[in-house]
Amino acid sequence: MGEPTAVQVRAAVQEAGDPADAVHLQRFFKTGPGEYGEGDVFAGVRVPVTRAIAKRFAALPLSEIDTLLDSPVHEERLAALLILNARFAKASKPRTLDVAAQEDMVQLYLAAVRRGRVNNWDLVDTSAEHILGPWLLDRPRDLLFELAASDDLWERRVAVLTTFAFLKAGDPSTTLALAEQLLPDRHDLIQKAVGWMLREVGKRVSRPTLTTFLDTHAPTMSRTALSYATEHLTPEERATYRTAR
Repeated sequence: MGEPTAVQVRAAVQEAGDPADAVHLQRFFKTGPGEYGEGDVFAGVRVPVTRAIAKRFAALPLSEIDTLLDSPVHEERLAALLILNARFAKASKPRTLDVAAQEDMVQLYLAAVRRGRVNNWDLVDTSAEHILGPWLLDRPRDLLFELAASDDLWERRVAVLTTFAFLKAGDPSTTLALAEQLLPDRHDLIQKAVGWMLREVGKRVSRPTLTTFLDTHAPTMSRTALSYATEHLTPEERATYRTAR
C-alpha cells in the first residue's frame, strides 16, 4: 500500500470540512484584518474529527508532516501536529525509545514554529508540552528563554506552554522564571498563558509556591494573568491579590 502522504491527509480534511463550521471557526480564531489569526484558512473540521484523521494517518513520514505544516489550512496543520505528537510519544517510550528520532522531530517542530506555521493558540497548546516539554525535561532550557524573548507572539506562547510538561513532573522552576520574564508582555494571549501556568503551579505542584510568587508579583501583574492565576484560591485570597494591584 505504501506510506501515507500529505496529499491524502489534505483530501481527508477537505472531505470532512463543513463550510458553515469554517465561517464560525474563522471568527472564533480571530482571522480578520489586524487580529492575531489574520489570514488563516479553515476547512470547517471539528477537533475530534481532526484527531480521528490524525490517528488514521499515524504513519505519515516526517517529510510529509513537514509538508503538511506548510499548508494554508488550519486543520491540516493541526492534523500534522497531532501526528507528530503521537510519533514523539512512541519514540519516548522505554520499549521503543529512539533519541535520534526524537531529536529529528524536535528540530522539525522548532523549524515550523520559527517559520510561523504553529501560529494559533490551539496549535501551540496542542503541541508544545508534548514535544518540547518531554525533550527538555532533563536538558538545559535556555531555548525557552530565547523563545520567550522573541518578537513573535507564538514563539513566546510556545515557551510558556512547554512548561506544562515540567509542572506535570512536579517542577515549577522554569514556569516561574518565564512568568517573571513575561509579566510585562502586553499581549492578552501571553497573559492568559502565564496566568494559566501559574494556576497549574498551585494545583499540581504547591499552593504555597504559587502564593509566594503572587505575594511578590501580584502588584505588577495584569488583571488577566492575576485572574487566571488565582482562579482556584479562596474568594478572600483572590480579593487580597486584586487589591494589591
